[in-house]
Amino acid sequence: MILRSMLFVPADSERKLEKARVSKADALILDLEDSVAAANRQRARELVRAFAKGAANRPLFWIRINPAGSPDCADDLETVITAKPVGVVVPKPGSPDALRALDRELSERERAHGLPDGAIRVIPVATETPTAVLSLFEYRRPPPRLAALTWGAEDLSAALGAATNRDDKGEFAFTYRVVRSLCLLAAKAAGVAAIETLHADFKDGAGLERAARAAQQDGFSGMLAIHPDQVDIINAAFTPSAADVEYARRVITAFADGAGVASLDGKMLDQPHLKQAQHILQVYDMLRAS
Repeated sequence: MILRSMLFVPADSERKLEKARVSKADALILDLEDSVAAANRQRARELVRAFAKGAANRPLFWIRINPAGSPDCADDLETVITAKPVGVVVPKPGSPDALRALDRELSERERAHGLPDGAIRVIPVATETPTAVLSLFEYRRPPPRLAALTWGAEDLSAALGAATNRDDKGEFAFTYRVVRSLCLLAAKAAGVAAIETLHADFKDGAGLERAARAAQQDGFSGMLAIHPDQVDIINAAFTPSAADVEYARRVITAFADGAGVASLDGKMLDQPHLKQAQHILQVYDMLRAS
């Protein structure tokens, strides 16, 4: 599953939902939570169902539900079962245990509606409270349905009582850089993709490109987007370049004799270089196939 770009779409906006049908994002996140006022959520659920019945060539979509156990969550899950998205994005889980409880609830609903068990995948926004951050190590035992991990800084900074989550250069402050790294490590420990958080200033294309390329270099597989104009920049950052692919092929060729080490262009290579090259070609082949 390719998840370079995941575009949030407020589910109560017919105009934005229609525009999203032709998005180049790898996946959409139809949002029933933060971008939708409580009074509009029932209408948003109806629009999600209508969207799901639309043209078959629309992008794959996920649904961000309200927090598990909240009054809105049960109604959101009924919409999920009807709309049959790839999965749900789960905000503010306190720990993986919240996802295990959600798994049981989803399983009951899947059986009741004749869906295969585990059909609905899960991506938690795994860092939105201090308790959640301190529970990241528990993803070493990944809960069922886990497809990826992503992180967020806005709700966390509010929970911490912070005036801002940025430093005087506009970069994430130290606490949030630590949280980002922990999320990346937790995802890799769980054996799933790590998705970089959003770049809130959607008019700052240069800043978005820096953030996306840094995320790709650090090991993230994709990035959240909050505006359609961000999608092309994100996709480009997480797509191997022609030069990357050519070099990866040369690295793999250098190891063709089965040796544990090799040399290329006067540099010694070992197994981590081979694994990195194999990963680049795997991503490239998946993108070509899709």
